[in-house]
Amino acid sequence: MDGTVNGISFEDTGPRDGIPVVLIHGFPFDRTMWEPQVRELSRNRRVITYDVRGHGQSPAGDGQYSIELFVDDLVALLDHLKAERAVLCGLSMGGYIALRAAERHPERLSGLVLCDTKSGPDTDEARIKRAATIFAVKKYGVPKFANEFIKAVLTEKTLKTKPAVVSSLLNSILANSPLGISGALLAMAARTDTTPALPKINVPALILVGKEDKITPPSASEAMLKALPKAAMHVIPGAAHMSNLENPAFFNEKLLAFLI
Repeated sequence: MDGTVNGISFEDTGPRDGIPVVLIHGFPFDRTMWEPQVRELSRNRRVITYDVRGHGQSPAGDGQYSIELFVDDLVALLDHLKAERAVLCGLSMGGYIALRAAERHPERLSGLVLCDTKSGPDTDEARIKRAATIFAVKKYGVPKFANEFIKAVLTEKTLKTKPAVVSSLLNSILANSPLGISGALLAMAARTDTTPALPKINVPALILVGKEDKITPPSASEAMLKALPKAAMHVIPGAAHMSNLENPAFFNEKLLAFLI
């Protein structure tokens, strides 16, 4: 089932019984990045994917975003789909959204999966870099940004041997507007530190991270692992920041085992 709620475009697949899994995509992509996981999980689980505001088929609106707004959108989607509780699975920016949702609405979670993400806020250096990226996107356009960004999130091997993955990710970036991309960058730069909330997240948690991830390296995942009361962690070989696409077999194996 496809639909929209408050302008947020979503897809709801798989059997309706049981607790759903909500897959929250990373920046600056859309819900199509979860295709290998939706195909596998929806055989036996209800799977909800959606386009974060300003991405994919969800309009950019005024471009004034915050992680708080993204969490509000997520909760409104859960309410619309009558999902009282869910397993939240977020990658990168999706992980920031999932973590803040866990902090604000712990009663809505039955599990948490954090992929290639971190709980800490941006450093000043990272905020300055995001500001420079906003300037560049507005001045030089999305295509130049897309071609540079894709090199930072994939391994060299993926770039050379998996053209379908590269093409799909590039197309999803190119479909986004400069306003939507800039709004998401502002939201991530201004996000809160969810590290103090980690010890209070009392649901089972799974941490997945690409071995070659340079954006949110395994060390950031290890720090979350130590703070979460009920967590397990797996480092994904042959993957950088987009671990679910670079090594989907390993990723899916660990995710399915967690969900059983």
